[in-house]
Amino acid sequence: MTAISVITICFNNLQEMITTCNSVDIQAELPFEHIIIDGSTKPDIKNYLQQNHQPAYRNWISENDNGIADAFNKGINKSKGDIVVMLNAGDSFYNEYAIGTVTKLFNENPAIKWLHGKYQLHRGNQMVIIGKPFEKGKLYRGMRSVCHQSMFVKKELHQQYGMYDVSEKIGMDYDFLCRIANEKFLFTDKVLVNFAPAGTSSTLYLQALKDAKRIYEKYYGKSIFLWLWQIRLKFLFHLLNSPLGNVLYKIKTRLKLENM
Repeated sequence: MTAISVITICFNNLQEMITTCNSVDIQAELPFEHIIIDGSTKPDIKNYLQQNHQPAYRNWISENDNGIADAFNKGINKSKGDIVVMLNAGDSFYNEYAIGTVTKLFNENPAIKWLHGKYQLHRGNQMVIIGKPFEKGKLYRGMRSVCHQSMFVKKELHQQYGMYDVSEKIGMDYDFLCRIANEKFLFTDKVLVNFAPAGTSSTLYLQALKDAKRIYEKYYGKSIFLWLWQIRLKFLFHLLNSPLGNVLYKIKTRLKLENM
């Protein structure tokens, strides 16, 4: 049987955590457990969890941590399921069938080590759905087609390849993806999650690009494709944050090209 552990890390963002919890609680097939790693400097989240009834599958830790990767690792170490998914505070499952869909896919495909699916996010002042099957040969593109929150990973991969690198402040998910790139996976065209617009890799986008370049070269060496791709992304970043860029992106979505 498949036992899914949902891990939610949070930091002084009570309302975002509540959004995530609500999306877990409405699942037609509930998770094996929902673990909240609260590294907040304020007591709001801890007080909310203690003072409001929580389902039996939810438990939490409220204590200081050493950043995002450290919080991820705490959740993994505490989890007892055989599959983990990182659904950060503010992120949410797309609908009530997400966990049921993933459970069914793992049960039907016991050889796979991880899976990912499509995700919804805010881009160009509108909501779009993107996501394509992971391709190792296109890892130089970073997390372009893979959303960390839509990655359901067998815990055994962490036992084999290690935990998230605590020295990485933004690209710890990409670093882990580079390590497991040869493992058997499955892509589903079902939309699994809503990606919160204020994630660290979004608000620090240009720094995230620098980190992705360094991480890729650590595992795979220098690449002309990586260099050209990063130039493209920097140009698109500045264009998308302009009035003209928003207009062009709307045209792109109307042509059904948002996933390119």
